Amino acid sequence: MTIASNVKQCLSTIKGIEAQLSSFALNSLDKDAQAIFHEATLTIEEVKKDLQYRVLELERHEPQYMGS
Repeated sequence: MTIASNVKQCLSTIKGIEAQLSSFALNSLDKDAQAIFHEATLTIEEVKKDLQYRVLELERHEPQYMGS
């Protein structure tokens, strides 16, 4: 598996984690738990942005990775 494939797979996993954390925040009845899940969602969102940037960098520097 190429570096680009690994990064894209990681990005996909992070998006799933972000969705789960957001769901937990919305469905939790405990206000403290909601806040913790929300904070975790914000942290994961930053990781997701970093990975999205990295994918763009990989595609720009290595055209063979575009769209794969």
